[in-house]
Amino acid sequence: MKRLNVPVQLLFTIFDAVKIYACYKQKRINCHMENLKRKQQAGILRWARKIHRQTGALLFVFFFIVALTGLLLGWKKNSSGYLLPKTYQGTSTNLKDWLPIDSLHKNASRYMLDSVSAAASLQLDRIDIRPEKGVVKFVFEYEFTGLQLDGATGKLLHIDKRRSDFIEHIHDGSILDIYFNTTGGQIKLIYTTIMGLALLLFTITGFWLWYGPKSMRKAGQKTSLQ
Repeated sequence: MKRLNVPVQLLFTIFDAVKIYACYKQKRINCHMENLKRKQQAGILRWARKIHRQTGALLFVFFFIVALTGLLLGWKKNSSGYLLPKTYQGTSTNLKDWLPIDSLHKNASRYMLDSVSAAASLQLDRIDIRPEKGVVKFVFEYEFTGLQLDGATGKLLHIDKRRSDFIEHIHDGSILDIYFNTTGGQIKLIYTTIMGLALLLFTITGFWLWYGPKSMRKAGQKTSLQ
């Protein structure tokens, strides 16, 4: 019986040795794979840091302008009339009592030349009708000037300096379209596209700069435990 047990014990010994060697090889493979993964993560992290730094350096001034003008636009209705003039009250909120828009427009054009500047352009940017206030606002392109007229009487209620419109044009880049007199807003389109993509890239790389090191530390702790 003892002679028969020797080959069996030897067989079990060889099997255990093979098993131990297989586990050792698997650990080495797993360790190698983890190292490759960490190297890849480190490469992505370096790329993200480089892109984040270069994007911030190249577009710092534009990011600052967008942030500042966006802040001002957010506060325009709470600026006590400095950025966005308050809306005045007309004599009637009943549209039946109002003058035709054509008559109101003629009055606004006359007030523009008489009260603002005789050399002012009468090119309209938009007409803002406020029935609940009894007021019609005529916003001219000339120096971001607006006139508030009583819808019923056609009388001038207030001359607005629309600083918020000027800030808005800076915010979206359309101020350059006005300056260079372009048609179709090409500069605004290019500017907003570049800034939108840059902010998206800035967000993605910024997230990875926060998440990447955490992921690498977690993977390193897992490898050390193995």
